[in-house]
Amino acid sequence: MTAVQPGPAPSLPEGRYGGGADADARKDRVLRRAAVVLGALLAVAIGYFAWHSLNASRISAQVVSFKAVSAHSLEIHLEVHKGAGSTVVCTVRSQDTDHNEVGRKDVRIAQHSKDVDTIVTLRTTSVGTTGELVGCQSAKSG
Repeated sequence: MTAVQPGPAPSLPEGRYGGGADADARKDRVLRRAAVVLGALLAVAIGYFAWHSLNASRISAQVVSFKAVSAHSLEIHLEVHKGAGSTVVCTVRSQDTDHNEVGRKDVRIAQHSKDVDTIVTLRTTSVGTTGELVGCQSAKSG
């Protein structure tokens, strides 16, 4: 067994184990600054892409009314809110009393205004008892 002698701890050989406490503190500051800069850039990138994706996809639509014009035709009053100048494709459908789909149509809304009211005539295979909006999405370019 060795006895522990009182007094200061022995010093390490100079230059053998790195640059000392000052060099470690400098490295820590550089790493901290790099982490802050990279974190800020990542936050800006995520914010930009989130804003871009949400701003580009603001489309809302609803069926205002519908009526059966004949045994094989249904009129659907559709109201669409979209970006000015954008083109939207909305899908509408009709069902009979047994909930069988009797008609479906993709309607291209290309007017330059932001709010569009349109009447869609949907041809059906039998009497349609509903006029429904399935959904709307931005039209593919090309």
